[in-house]
Amino acid sequence: MTPFMAELIGTMFLILLGDGVVANVLLNDTKGNNSGWMVITTGWGLAVFVGVVVAAPYSGAHLNPAVTIGLAIAGKFAWASVLPYIAAQMLGAFIGALLVWLMYYDHFRRTNRADAILAVFCTGPAIRNYISNIASEIIGAFVLVFTVFYIAGAEITPGKTPIGLGSVGALPVALLVWVIGLSLGGTTGYAINPARDLGPRIIHFIIPIKGKGTSDWQYAWIPVFGPVAGAAAAAFLYLLIK
Repeated sequence: MTPFMAELIGTMFLILLGDGVVANVLLNDTKGNNSGWMVITTGWGLAVFVGVVVAAPYSGAHLNPAVTIGLAIAGKFAWASVLPYIAAQMLGAFIGALLVWLMYYDHFRRTNRADAILAVFCTGPAIRNYISNIASEIIGAFVLVFTVFYIAGAEITPGKTPIGLGSVGALPVALLVWVIGLSLGGTTGYAINPARDLGPRIIHFIIPIKGKGTSDWQYAWIPVFGPVAGAAAAAFLYLLIK
Protein backbone atom coordinates (compact mmCIF):
# COMPACT_ATOMS: atom_id res chain seq x y z
CA MET A 1 0.00 0.00 0.00
CA THR A 2 1.30 3.45 -0.92
CA PRO A 3 1.38 6.34 1.57
CA PHE A 4 -1.35 8.07 -0.48
CA MET A 5 -3.67 5.07 -0.23
CA ALA A 6 -2.85 4.60 3.45
CA GLU A 7 -3.83 8.20 4.25
CA LEU A 8 -6.98 7.87 2.13
CA ILE A 9 -8.11 4.61 3.72
CA GLY A 10 -7.10 5.62 7.24
CA THR A 11 -8.98 8.92 6.98
CA MET A 12 -11.97 7.13 5.45
CA PHE A 13 -12.20 4.85 8.50
CA LEU A 14 -11.71 7.84 10.80
CA ILE A 15 -14.68 9.68 9.30
CA LEU A 16 -16.85 6.59 8.83
CA LEU A 17 -16.55 5.70 12.52
CA GLY A 18 -16.34 9.25 13.86
CA ASP A 19 -19.25 10.73 11.94
CA GLY A 20 -20.95 7.37 12.39
CA VAL A 21 -21.03 7.67 16.17
CA VAL A 22 -22.49 11.19 15.88
CA ALA A 23 -25.19 9.83 13.56
CA ASN A 24 -25.94 7.03 16.02
CA VAL A 25 -26.38 9.50 18.88
CA LEU A 26 -28.21 12.34 17.10
CA LEU A 27 -30.42 10.83 14.40
CA ASN A 28 -33.93 9.63 15.15
CA ASP A 29 -34.76 5.98 15.86
CA THR A 30 -31.20 4.67 16.10
CA LYS A 31 -30.19 2.21 18.81
CA GLY A 32 -27.85 4.83 20.27
CA ASN A 33 -30.15 7.85 20.11
CA ASN A 34 -29.50 10.42 22.86
CA SER A 35 -26.66 8.40 24.41
CA GLY A 36 -24.64 11.56 24.90
CA TRP A 37 -21.29 13.29 24.67
CA MET A 38 -19.32 10.51 26.35
CA VAL A 39 -20.35 8.10 23.60
CA ILE A 40 -19.43 10.62 20.89
CA THR A 41 -16.00 11.42 22.31
CA THR A 42 -15.24 7.75 22.95
CA GLY A 43 -16.30 6.84 19.43
CA TRP A 44 -14.08 9.51 17.93
CA GLY A 45 -11.11 8.41 20.02
CA LEU A 46 -11.51 4.81 18.92
CA ALA A 47 -12.03 5.95 15.31
CA VAL A 48 -8.58 7.53 15.51
CA PHE A 49 -7.21 4.24 16.85
CA VAL A 50 -8.59 2.34 13.86
CA GLY A 51 -7.31 4.87 11.34
CA VAL A 52 -3.83 4.90 12.86
CA VAL A 53 -3.63 1.09 13.01
CA VAL A 54 -4.46 0.85 9.30
CA ALA A 55 -2.29 3.68 8.01
CA ALA A 56 0.72 3.92 10.34
CA PRO A 57 2.94 1.24 8.76
CA TYR A 58 2.63 2.86 5.32
CA SER A 59 2.21 6.63 5.79
CA GLY A 60 2.80 7.39 9.45
CA ALA A 61 -0.95 7.91 9.88
CA HIS A 62 -1.25 11.68 9.84
CA LEU A 63 -4.97 11.53 8.83
CA ASN A 64 -5.11 15.28 9.38
CA PRO A 65 -3.75 18.18 7.28
CA ALA A 66 -2.90 20.08 10.46
CA VAL A 67 -0.67 17.21 11.63
CA THR A 68 0.96 16.99 8.20
CA ILE A 69 1.68 20.73 8.11
CA GLY A 70 2.89 20.76 11.72
CA LEU A 71 5.33 17.92 11.06
CA ALA A 72 6.62 19.68 7.93
CA ILE A 73 7.18 22.93 9.85
CA ALA A 74 9.09 20.99 12.51
CA GLY A 75 11.29 19.43 9.84
CA LYS A 76 9.91 15.95 10.46
CA PHE A 77 8.15 15.57 7.11
CA ALA A 78 9.05 16.52 3.55
CA TRP A 79 7.22 19.59 2.21
CA ALA A 80 7.03 17.92 -1.20
CA SER A 81 4.70 15.29 0.27
CA VAL A 82 2.37 17.72 2.06
CA LEU A 83 -0.09 18.34 -0.78
CA PRO A 84 -0.39 14.64 -1.78
CA TYR A 85 -1.08 13.74 1.86
CA ILE A 86 -3.72 16.47 2.20
CA ALA A 87 -5.36 15.38 -1.07
CA ALA A 88 -5.54 11.79 0.21
CA GLN A 89 -6.98 12.92 3.55
CA MET A 90 -9.66 15.03 1.87
CA LEU A 91 -10.65 12.23 -0.50
CA GLY A 92 -10.81 9.76 2.37
CA ALA A 93 -13.01 12.18 4.32
CA PHE A 94 -15.37 12.48 1.33
CA ILE A 95 -15.73 8.70 1.05
CA GLY A 96 -16.16 8.21 4.79
CA ALA A 97 -18.94 10.82 4.95
CA LEU A 98 -20.72 9.26 1.99
CA LEU A 99 -20.62 5.87 3.69
CA VAL A 100 -22.16 7.36 6.84
CA TRP A 101 -24.99 8.81 4.74
CA LEU A 102 -25.60 5.41 3.12
CA MET A 103 -25.36 3.57 6.45
CA TYR A 104 -27.87 5.84 8.19
CA TYR A 105 -30.00 6.66 5.14
CA ASP A 106 -33.31 5.65 6.74
CA HIS A 107 -32.51 7.56 9.91
CA PHE A 108 -31.63 10.74 8.03
CA ARG A 109 -35.08 10.49 6.42
CA ARG A 110 -36.72 10.24 9.86
CA THR A 111 -34.80 13.17 11.34
CA ASN A 112 -36.39 16.59 10.85
CA ARG A 113 -33.82 18.66 12.75
CA ALA A 114 -31.44 20.41 10.36
CA ASP A 115 -28.93 21.10 13.14
CA ALA A 116 -28.68 17.40 14.02
CA ILE A 117 -28.21 16.43 10.38
CA LEU A 118 -25.46 18.99 9.91
CA ALA A 119 -23.74 17.93 13.14
CA VAL A 120 -23.33 14.40 11.78
CA PHE A 121 -21.06 15.77 9.06
CA CYS A 122 -19.23 18.72 10.56
CA THR A 123 -18.67 20.82 13.65
CA GLY A 124 -20.39 23.96 14.88
CA PRO A 125 -20.13 26.29 17.86
CA ALA A 126 -22.15 25.89 21.03
CA ILE A 127 -22.04 29.70 21.29
CA ARG A 128 -21.30 31.50 18.03
CA ASN A 129 -18.44 33.90 18.74
CA TYR A 130 -15.84 33.66 16.02
CA ILE A 131 -12.99 34.95 18.19
CA SER A 132 -13.53 32.41 20.96
CA ASN A 133 -14.47 29.71 18.44
CA ILE A 134 -11.20 29.98 16.55
CA ALA A 135 -9.29 30.20 19.84
CA SER A 136 -10.89 26.89 20.85
CA GLU A 137 -9.78 25.21 17.62
CA ILE A 138 -6.27 26.65 17.87
CA ILE A 139 -5.86 25.43 21.45
CA GLY A 140 -7.28 21.97 20.71
CA ALA A 141 -5.02 21.46 17.70
CA PHE A 142 -2.03 22.83 19.60
CA VAL A 143 -2.53 20.20 22.31
CA LEU A 144 -2.96 17.49 19.69
CA VAL A 145 0.11 18.25 17.59
CA PHE A 146 2.46 19.24 20.41
CA THR A 147 1.66 16.03 22.30
CA VAL A 148 1.97 13.92 19.15
CA PHE A 149 5.61 15.01 18.82
CA TYR A 150 6.34 13.35 22.16
CA ILE A 151 4.02 10.35 21.80
CA ALA A 152 5.84 9.39 18.64
CA GLY A 153 9.27 10.55 19.71
CA ALA A 154 8.94 13.17 16.95
CA GLU A 155 8.93 10.29 14.47
CA ILE A 156 5.71 9.93 12.46
CA THR A 157 6.95 8.76 9.10
CA PRO A 158 6.13 5.93 6.72
CA GLY A 159 7.11 2.62 8.25
CA LYS A 160 7.30 4.04 11.78
CA THR A 161 4.37 3.11 14.01
CA PRO A 162 4.15 5.47 17.02
CA ILE A 163 5.85 4.06 20.15
CA GLY A 164 6.99 0.97 18.24
CA LEU A 165 4.39 -1.32 19.84
CA GLY A 166 2.57 -2.33 16.68
CA SER A 167 -1.17 -1.74 16.89
CA VAL A 168 -0.92 -0.84 20.58
CA GLY A 169 1.18 2.14 19.52
CA ALA A 170 -1.98 3.75 18.15
CA LEU A 171 -3.61 3.78 21.58
CA PRO A 172 -1.88 6.90 22.98
CA VAL A 173 -3.06 8.98 20.00
CA ALA A 174 -6.60 7.68 20.49
CA LEU A 175 -6.50 8.57 24.18
CA LEU A 176 -5.18 12.02 23.30
CA VAL A 177 -8.09 12.72 20.95
CA TRP A 178 -10.51 11.33 23.53
CA VAL A 179 -9.31 13.66 26.29
CA ILE A 180 -9.30 16.66 23.93
CA GLY A 181 -12.94 15.91 23.18
CA LEU A 182 -13.86 15.47 26.83
CA SER A 183 -11.97 18.53 28.08
CA LEU A 184 -11.92 20.99 25.19
CA GLY A 185 -14.63 19.82 22.80
CA GLY A 186 -17.67 21.45 24.35
CA THR A 187 -17.19 24.83 22.68
CA THR A 188 -16.93 23.97 18.98
CA GLY A 189 -17.14 20.18 18.74
CA TYR A 190 -13.32 19.98 18.43
CA ALA A 191 -12.73 19.60 14.70
CA ILE A 192 -8.91 19.83 15.23
CA ASN A 193 -8.67 18.48 11.68
CA PRO A 194 -9.50 20.46 8.51
CA ALA A 195 -10.23 17.33 6.45
CA ARG A 196 -12.52 15.94 9.16
CA ASP A 197 -14.71 19.05 8.92
CA LEU A 198 -14.40 20.40 5.38
CA GLY A 199 -14.66 17.07 3.54
CA PRO A 200 -17.93 15.95 5.19
CA ARG A 201 -19.30 19.52 5.05
CA ILE A 202 -18.94 19.42 1.26
CA ILE A 203 -20.72 16.06 1.23
CA HIS A 204 -23.54 17.57 3.33
CA PHE A 205 -23.82 20.34 0.74
CA ILE A 206 -23.99 17.88 -2.16
CA ILE A 207 -26.15 14.98 -1.01
CA PRO A 208 -29.96 15.09 -1.11
CA ILE A 209 -31.36 15.03 2.43
CA LYS A 210 -34.81 16.47 2.95
CA GLY A 211 -34.79 19.29 5.49
CA LYS A 212 -31.02 19.32 5.89
CA GLY A 213 -30.81 23.11 5.97
CA THR A 214 -27.66 25.03 5.07
CA SER A 215 -24.08 23.80 5.33
CA ASP A 216 -23.11 26.84 7.47
CA TRP A 217 -20.35 28.01 5.13
CA GLN A 218 -19.90 31.25 7.08
CA TYR A 219 -18.43 29.15 9.91
CA ALA A 220 -16.50 26.67 7.76
CA TRP A 221 -13.21 28.61 7.74
CA ILE A 222 -12.77 28.24 11.51
CA PRO A 223 -12.28 24.43 11.63
CA VAL A 224 -9.84 24.79 8.71
CA PHE A 225 -7.74 27.78 9.74
CA GLY A 226 -7.84 27.15 13.50
CA PRO A 227 -6.31 23.65 13.46
CA VAL A 228 -3.60 24.70 11.00
CA ALA A 229 -2.71 27.71 13.16
CA GLY A 230 -2.65 25.55 16.29
CA ALA A 231 -0.45 22.95 14.61
CA ALA A 232 1.96 25.63 13.39
CA ALA A 233 2.19 27.12 16.91
CA ALA A 234 2.89 23.65 18.34
CA ALA A 235 5.63 23.04 15.78
CA PHE A 236 7.32 26.39 16.44
CA LEU A 237 7.27 25.79 20.20
CA TYR A 238 8.66 22.30 19.71
CA LEU A 239 11.53 23.68 17.62
CA LEU A 240 12.17 26.35 20.23
CA ILE A 241 12.44 24.06 23.23
CA LYS A 242 13.65 20.72 21.87
